[in-house]
Amino acid sequence: MPAHTEPAHTDALVVGAGPAALALAAGLRARHLSVRIVAPHAPQAFPATYGAWLDDLPGWARACAAHVWTDVRVYTGPQPTPLLRPYALLDNTRFLHALLDRAGPLTWTVGTVTHAAPGPDGWTVHTREGKDLTARFVVDAAGHAGSLRRPRHPGGAALQTAYGLTARFERPPSAPGAMVWMDYRAPHGPGETPTFLYAMHLGGDTYFVEETSLIARPAPTRAALRARIHERLRAQGTPPGEILHEEWVAFPMNADAPDPHGPLAFGAAGGMVHPISGFQVAGALRAAPLVAHAAAGALRAGRDPHAAAWAALWPPERRAAREVHLLGVQALLTLPPDQLAPFFRAFFALPPAAWHAFLDPDTPPGALARTMLRLFTALPNRTRLPLARAALATPGVSGRALRSAMNAPTASAHPGPVPARQAGGMSDDTRTDHDTPTENAVLNHEDLNQTEAIESGMQGATGNADANGLDPDVNLGERVEDLRENLRPLTEHK
Repeated sequence: MPAHTEPAHTDALVVGAGPAALALAAGLRARHLSVRIVAPHAPQAFPATYGAWLDDLPGWARACAAHVWTDVRVYTGPQPTPLLRPYALLDNTRFLHALLDRAGPLTWTVGTVTHAAPGPDGWTVHTREGKDLTARFVVDAAGHAGSLRRPRHPGGAALQTAYGLTARFERPPSAPGAMVWMDYRAPHGPGETPTFLYAMHLGGDTYFVEETSLIARPAPTRAALRARIHERLRAQGTPPGEILHEEWVAFPMNADAPDPHGPLAFGAAGGMVHPISGFQVAGALRAAPLVAHAAAGALRAGRDPHAAAWAALWPPERRAAREVHLLGVQALLTLPPDQLAPFFRAFFALPPAAWHAFLDPDTPPGALARTMLRLFTALPNRTRLPLARAALATPGVSGRALRSAMNAPTASAHPGPVPARQAGGMSDDTRTDHDTPTENAVLNHEDLNQTEAIESGMQGATGNADANGLDPDVNLGERVEDLRENLRPLTEHK
């Protein structure tokens, strides 16, 4: 837990008190550095709902899961697609205490940082409250807006927005025992901006349901999404009873790779939000030890810890991968509303290793580009056209992506998935304080009993494909020529 004394100087100073900030602080403390946290408040449970693929979380973080689902599904049409990848919801209080325990003694300063300046002995960080704090290594992990530097968003910030509520339901609003990652069905009719349902069964009659706009510019407002979720719930005959908690989410999805100078930007402040999924926390937990190791090593060697940390966090390959991801963002922004469901239907029909890798922030650019090529060839023509136009609007990036795809190795760039902790039944509630007495009574409601559909829609059962999403024996030159041929009729009719 934080120390009560405040030394005048520490080895490292981290601005922020979210998961990314505390994970990096713990990594630095593990390397015997003194660390100061500067945040507007004392330690407190994180307010956001944090979900993650179970195999993306380090082992210690999996122990913080409140729930783990093995029935994880998406709907891009009437029937579900099973994702066959366990998904976890973190218990935020448990998560906070785990991070603080891993960090050990910290200097915790309550305040708001205004600016920082280099000096002969490191950096001086100034707060609104009049404090001047010095450290040799300074990190901005203050969230999406940053504190010491502002993320760049090409073309302006494109936001993910979502309004969610945890409530008790007389009739289940989503499949009992399941986690619905994305449901593009719209019983409440199309909205001005396409939205989907993100839902979790938390046990008994309690569910978390969220109306989400994946990415938009401009984005739907809180009022619009609140109205949409209630319209959805009414239309499917599952209005909420007692509302236990409400949540509003709004953050940019299209941050560019930061310039590698000055204090390190980490977590959302450092552009680490995945531009397609919006995930960030699991990636920050995995990156924190690597960044801490680089910074600590540089300090011991008398080198600039910021340069070492930037190089560890954003090597050239990752910067190139971000360029490919931002090409995907532009493609999503140009898709007509009715083409998002076909896009994700084709995406989740890829071999699981391919879409897993595409959602992994550490996947190299060649693998990403190859998956994008494979996805493009699988899409219907009406969906391909806006994607082709988006690619042609940025010929430099598109050309580099094609070259990366042609040079990418066919072997998987990632180890196999970590074996998941198996759930008891369809959902694993690690708190074990919920019953599900009404579950059997509602299995026949609408499409909640999905055994037959899931068996017929199983992915990845046969075939030989690598993590790039292509058959290792494919002639990539021929595939690129095929792509060019496919693009020709699409781009001739602008």
